[in-house]
Amino acid sequence: MLDLTPGQRLARGVARHLASLGFASVEEFVPERGLRVDVMALGAKGELWVIECKSSRADYLSDAKWQGYLEWCDRFFWAVDTDFPTELLPDRTGLIIADAYDAEILRMAPEDKLPGARRKKLVQKFAMDAARRLQGLRDPLA
Repeated sequence: MLDLTPGQRLARGVARHLASLGFASVEEFVPERGLRVDVMALGAKGELWVIECKSSRADYLSDAKWQGYLEWCDRFFWAVDTDFPTELLPDRTGLIIADAYDAEILRMAPEDKLPGARRKKLVQKFAMDAARRLQGLRDPLA
């Protein structure tokens, strides 16, 4: 396996699982300046999910920005491994257990639909970011 950080391993497993549910994912997505979510997922009906990957108790406790991500998605999830103390995570958020190869949604996040204008802006940014990343892989000198 590539030299991935624990959080990157979780994100990979999450992205694989979400792909099996019909979602496309972009890792380290920036919805607006100053925010960076671990995984942004776009569903077939335009739904947007944010997944924050936490590899340890210390990683979770040092994250002061997560509530700022709620206004950028329809559903918000934590992705953690099987050893993570899940009692730390707020009840009104989704819970995904993941490893580097797959994941499982244990608790569905409550839905809080985005306003139409924000959804449109995010879907367009998602598409542009994904296309630029693909282009960078195909032609790194461009």
